[in-house]
Amino acid sequence: MSDLVGSLVILVGAFFLFSAGVGLLRMPDVFTRIQAGTKASTLGNILVLAGLGIYHPDWSLKLLIIAYFVLMTNPLSSHALSRAAHAIRTPMAATTIVDALRDENDNAAEEGSL
Repeated sequence: MSDLVGSLVILVGAFFLFSAGVGLLRMPDVFTRIQAGTKASTLGNILVLAGLGIYHPDWSLKLLIIAYFVLMTNPLSSHALSRAAHAIRTPMAATTIVDALRDENDNAAEEGSL
């Protein structure tokens, strides 16, 4: 029974990893691609690791360490990539209405000049 449950969890994780790949192809700009790739791939990786943990219980500690690494590095790397893309003025999609980082930087510049 645990083999079946582990295989199903791995399959669901593979679906999320596939959807991350589709998101990278379908999203209109770099910022939405980063978000789609990070969120779906993080969940997909964690589900695959959980499925492997169910399938092979003796690997649990190693898989937990890998899951911790994935949970810490994926959001941090996507944040750094998006900040770098914003800093070099990578264009946003035409449908983007709010640029909160630009507004925050403008407010900080105004307060610094006072």
